[in-house]
Amino acid sequence: MNPRVEIDLLGPMRLRADGRLVHVTTGRLRALIAVLALSAGRSVTVAQLIEALWTENLPASPRRSVQTYVTRLRALLGAELITTSTTGYVLHTEPDAVDVLRFQRLLERADGNLDPLRQRAYLTEALALWRGLPFEDVESAWLAGTEGPRLAESHLQAQERRIALDLELGRPADLIPQLRELTAAHPLREPSWALLLEALERSGRRAEALAQYERVRTRLSAELGVEPVPRLQAVYARLLAQTPARRTPPAVRRTPRQLPADVPGFVGRADALALLDHAAATSPVATVSGTAGVGKTTLAVHWAHSVADRFPDGQLYVNLRGFDPDRPPVDPTDAIHGFLDALRVPPELIPADADGQAALYRSMLAGRRMLVLLDNARDARQARPLLPGSADCLTVVTSRDQLLGLRTTAGARSVTLDLPPVADARELVIRRIGDRATVERRIVDELVALCARLLLALAVAAARVAEQPDSLEYRVAELRAASGGLEAFAADDATIDLRSVFSWSYDGLSGPAARLFRLVGSAPGPDIGTAAAAALAGLDADAVSPLLAELTRAHLLNEQRPGRYGAHDLLRAYAAELAGTGTREREPALRRLLDHYLATAVAASRPLRSDRETYEPVPPPTAGPEVAEPIAGPDAARAWFAAERRTLLAAVDAAADRGHPVHAWQLAWALTIDLDWRGRWRDIARVNSSALLAVRVLDDTEPIAHLHRLLGRAYGYLDRHDDADAHLQRALTLYAAHDDLVGQARTLRSLGVVKERTGRHEESLEHDLAALELFRRIGQPAGLAGALNAVGWGHAMLGRYERTLEFAGQALEILRGLDDRLAEAATLDTLGFAHHGLGAYDRAVDCFERALDLLRELDGLYYEVVTLRKLADSHEAAGDADAAARVRQVAIAALDELGERGTEQLRAGLAAPVNTAHVSSAPTGGAARS
Repeated sequence: MNPRVEIDLLGPMRLRADGRLVHVTTGRLRALIAVLALSAGRSVTVAQLIEALWTENLPASPRRSVQTYVTRLRALLGAELITTSTTGYVLHTEPDAVDVLRFQRLLERADGNLDPLRQRAYLTEALALWRGLPFEDVESAWLAGTEGPRLAESHLQAQERRIALDLELGRPADLIPQLRELTAAHPLREPSWALLLEALERSGRRAEALAQYERVRTRLSAELGVEPVPRLQAVYARLLAQTPARRTPPAVRRTPRQLPADVPGFVGRADALALLDHAAATSPVATVSGTAGVGKTTLAVHWAHSVADRFPDGQLYVNLRGFDPDRPPVDPTDAIHGFLDALRVPPELIPADADGQAALYRSMLAGRRMLVLLDNARDARQARPLLPGSADCLTVVTSRDQLLGLRTTAGARSVTLDLPPVADARELVIRRIGDRATVERRIVDELVALCARLLLALAVAAARVAEQPDSLEYRVAELRAASGGLEAFAADDATIDLRSVFSWSYDGLSGPAARLFRLVGSAPGPDIGTAAAAALAGLDADAVSPLLAELTRAHLLNEQRPGRYGAHDLLRAYAAELAGTGTREREPALRRLLDHYLATAVAASRPLRSDRETYEPVPPPTAGPEVAEPIAGPDAARAWFAAERRTLLAAVDAAADRGHPVHAWQLAWALTIDLDWRGRWRDIARVNSSALLAVRVLDDTEPIAHLHRLLGRAYGYLDRHDDADAHLQRALTLYAAHDDLVGQARTLRSLGVVKERTGRHEESLEHDLAALELFRRIGQPAGLAGALNAVGWGHAMLGRYERTLEFAGQALEILRGLDDRLAEAATLDTLGFAHHGLGAYDRAVDCFERALDLLRELDGLYYEVVTLRKLADSHEAAGDADAAARVRQVAIAALDELGERGTEQLRAGLAAPVNTAHVSSAPTGGAARS
């Protein structure tokens, strides 16, 4: 008997046979499955299959190739499931087993039902089938260009219909956040705007509704040259007349998995887990509050793992450090930036302001089913900006605070975590200690009482006893006699001393492990890697690994990710106390750690540098044997920076605060190269500002010049133009005093970018021409090529396309002998733009396609969209409307994946030739990588 086959296409393809997941890795075989599934039970012609599998570059015998793929599919699913018909092939499976067909059937049921509640139920069930973009990982131009857009439109209509029903069911205020997200994602979609205005109107927010109408009317007029549809105009007229609303009939993305590891041997907490289940079922926000060390994070992480399959779009996690004794709480903007990174939003699309980033974050989560775990929040104010606006997402917040603000403003359901029952605490100790605990029940019960059933204290104590089972009674007596320490975490019983509990594990450490624990507690950053720990201790990696393992076994460190170690806030506080008594070992250890970070950061910066960046600082002499990590190529460099980025940011501050100015500025310089690639301008401004304060004690003004230049660039991209100009002018003065022509030239390039971003193209060109003159004197090929391209782009901004071809052409000739793919792509983009302006559309298409090939190697999706936009316009101007439409479809799909915020201008440009649009900020032109 053939298996029951289920095929999901509304997101990444999932193929199940009798419930068993079947992996299909071949691209065309996936396309064949998708096309047959869309016509389940009906014949699909061979011609249709050929079109779906090969848009171009047909094989020598397309029909035979189709037969080959069908044979492979039969071997995978069973011969009887795919039969041959007169004209083609039939996949024999129930339509309901294909999510696309089930989605369409549910929409039809909603159409045919007069009961609004039943209509809503059908629509809700249909929308729940969506896990991402249709045919997300199926490579077929036919599916992407025909079926995908059709389904996406049906999905939007279904969302609007369900919202319209909810509006009629009397919940207008609840719908406003959803509608704001929908209109932000689709700013020219009038049915969504009409629903938003009606929701505002019915919520009594007449003035806001009028303002929103004017906003959409202006946009429709400016971008499409049309007036709003009658439905929108009717709402507007009603608002002006202040008449009550009439009832309107309903209108007919790599997944992040950021949860920390689950705790093995989780014990009890059945009541708390049930409360979390109930809270999650009744509200999009749940809070877990309780005293420090009671097990809030352990419970939340364990529960999150148990329900992860309910959130197919992923799980986000951040430790907000609300009660860290040494480090400030995480700024919500930084947490949002981290989430946007995890959601693969290109840095160029992330707004500079906090409100813009929060809006983009909410937009990215709209329509997705995601779990967000906000751990260790300080208060409701810190957590509130991180709440998604979508009701399909669930947010769990843990905190020592009761988070009453979230209950009031977000309708959060609260779980207050008390100390566990004695039976659960006893079971935890027995599991950790083993059989001896079951024999000495009285001693175990006293241990539980002395630890006040505080789970963190119990875990540390039990781990220490487990290593030496005969010490159980002795350790209990020691704890009984202890007093004082970590007063904020004392329980009602005055004999309970958490510091004493920590000391059990610490005192049982070997000397080297105890020293490492003290040093790690005072090291900058949230965690530490193996190589950095080795440098901190002055050991090699082979020697430090057993010490880290010893600390992990003692529960004084935990391995958060392979090779990276951190500790609970309380343990860091304890380690920091211990380190404070040994200043003589702490300061040399910090110097060794800074040496390690600097040496590795400089090495990692090399493969990421443009050939135009030839400068490299001379690091200070190391304080001990260098334990730098080997960096092999750009992928390894990016991976190292990604793992260490937060720690390096903290290391710059530590170096600046604790008297290591050279380390501070050189770390800032190396880190800026990574941050620049990611567009993290706020972080660039932060580290270079910190470093600039530190280096003022030095006699050397060279680093000051570099820091002013880097700060000026960052402020330019943050649109702080006056600050940018001031820093860049200061850098120019200092470089001139040193007769540093390269520094002057690069600063002039940066000034050109700042002027271009403000629309002052003549001034921008003047700066670029001055930079070009300096690079000619210097004779640096890469710098000269970049300056030539910048001048060419500047002429293009002024409509002087022949001059653009002259300068950019010279740049391309130089770049042919260099390995600077971004510079080459930027130059080809400039040449394509000029050819388009001169009417040489075939040449423009060739340049843009060559630029795209290079950009795809660099994984620069936003830059690709910019060039795709110009490529589409050149196809259209050449008379190939079909090619233009295909390219625009690809670009629009990419923009939909990235999110709307920050791309409105670019999206609008996809509907109009590029020469009629504002293009001065196009990053692949002459302004790229100044």
